[in-house]
Amino acid sequence: MILPQAIPVEGRLSIGQSIILGVVEGITEFLPVSSTAHLVLVSHAMRLAETEFLKSFQIIIQFGAILSVVVLYWRKFLNWEVFKKLVVAFIPTGIIGLTVYKILKSYLLGNLTVILASLLIGGIVLIVFERFSRGTDSDADFGEITYRKALLIGLWQSVAIIPGVSRSAATIIGGMTVGVSKRTIVEFSFMLAVPTMLAASGLELLKNHSAISENVPALAVGFVVSFVMAIAAITSFLAYVKKRDFRAFGWYRVVLAVVYYFVFVR
Repeated sequence: MILPQAIPVEGRLSIGQSIILGVVEGITEFLPVSSTAHLVLVSHAMRLAETEFLKSFQIIIQFGAILSVVVLYWRKFLNWEVFKKLVVAFIPTGIIGLTVYKILKSYLLGNLTVILASLLIGGIVLIVFERFSRGTDSDADFGEITYRKALLIGLWQSVAIIPGVSRSAATIIGGMTVGVSKRTIVEFSFMLAVPTMLAASGLELLKNHSAISENVPALAVGFVVSFVMAIAAITSFLAYVKKRDFRAFGWYRVVLAVVYYFVFVR
């Protein structure tokens, strides 16, 4: 069954709408709940027109949140060994992203059927995974991540090309599956987002610069808001994972998918 898409009411994005989407992006980017899904669902709930600019906005604004990682972790990016592992982990997503770019923009991004199903299934996976997980609470140590593990983590991240899966959830589950401690894979996931979203945003600017140029102020505002909100979200998330697991996020995903379907779609 194909669910209905947002009903267009206007072709441009207002500053107020941009602020709302920036807040949503900044809060959800690093949580295992899929920021892309939240941006699409909120856009649909606000009945925004599904224009090429809105699709580009939903991709590029994520890099605003990602820049917060550069501010908070810039010293670790200067570590040559860590940098090389990030490059290795990025390779699978880079290759797959370039290959399926047209499919992603045309058929997946904005498809409520795919997004709600991904949220639901991903939530169940998180709940089940945490039921059997034995993740440790040790401090982050990137020495745990070999080049082989980095490549496997990158392969897991590439699954998040499907909207609603969550890049954060995929990399965290993937990392813990191959034996990386919880705190380490969470921070590595933060840092891996930088090359991933830099490439995605750069490609989007290259492919759709004409659509983007028509609404630069709204994009700039959303970009800045997401950056500020993401700094607070990262700090809160790290404090959370020190004491708790990810099951709450799994249940949140399941409830969101079911409630959204019955309130906004059915």
